[in-house]
Amino acid sequence: MSLRIGILGAARIAPAALVKPASSLPSVSVDAVAARSHHRAQAFADQHGIVQAYAGYEQLLADPDIDAVYIPLPNGLHGHWTRAALAAGKHVLCEKPFTANAAEAREIADLAAASDRVVMEAFHYRYHPLALRVEEIVASGELGELRRVETALCFPLPKFSDIRYDYGLAGGATMDAGCYAVHMARVFGGETPAVVSASAKLRDARVDRAMTAELRFPSGHTGRIECSMWSSSLLKISAKVTGSRGSLSVLNPVAPQAYHRLSVRTGDARRTEKFPRRASYAYQLDAFAAAVLRGEPVKTSAADAVETMTVIDEIYRAAGLPLREPA
Repeated sequence: MSLRIGILGAARIAPAALVKPASSLPSVSVDAVAARSHHRAQAFADQHGIVQAYAGYEQLLADPDIDAVYIPLPNGLHGHWTRAALAAGKHVLCEKPFTANAAEAREIADLAAASDRVVMEAFHYRYHPLALRVEEIVASGELGELRRVETALCFPLPKFSDIRYDYGLAGGATMDAGCYAVHMARVFGGETPAVVSASAKLRDARVDRAMTAELRFPSGHTGRIECSMWSSSLLKISAKVTGSRGSLSVLNPVAPQAYHRLSVRTGDARRTEKFPRRASYAYQLDAFAAAVLRGEPVKTSAADAVETMTVIDEIYRAAGLPLREPA
């Protein structure tokens, strides 16, 4: 069996996130791409060796030879095209954040549950051995009772005309960078937290360029997320978990193939652990293919996305900002 994937949108992320890892998996092929214009779709197809180019996403969804779609469109379009893909009988790998808000995520999760299709959110870091190991260490009790989880994803994006700052496309730092910080806090904290407080730095009246939020987990431990696309924290990609007997810290848990460091401290002992340099996107595609072809479960399901989007909505409310809306 093989998995034939089409791309909805000739996005910059698609080559690294899908095309390149698919080239090393015999069971997966990227067979089509659609864009708003045929010229753009054809140029992308020619550059990346893709057989079919479509002018319009509906045309790709109507192709009976495509089993699944990858959706790297702007945030506010994720929900619409995931719905359309499910209606067309396609499996879906959708870029994060899954939808514009939690209500839309619940709607999509219900549709996914009622279908026999795989719907997976593209939190690629979640499938890398580093993230799995952090989760394992926390669950083992080596750190003792959890006390605090702190996660951060900050990067510089000074091009304010970028769609990631566009409220009409469900933009904002908490959506684009913060969704990673929220998801890592949930995974490494073992639970979905409540938001205690949040503070935003604004690009305009509705769009955050940076955000910090304090969290409290149901079991009593606390947390903090930090994210930005333009702030004094130019580049910060990290996670720290503190327990009653020790702590661990991770440098670059999001893309450990570029560089990473996992340090664990318990008492007077300290160690570091290293992991393969294979791309997190490749592990993600392994999981997506396994789910479609063999029925294996995924870690970033539509139901999981509802939890993340609920926390993001709570952060925006706590910061006094409006929730994002579908485009």
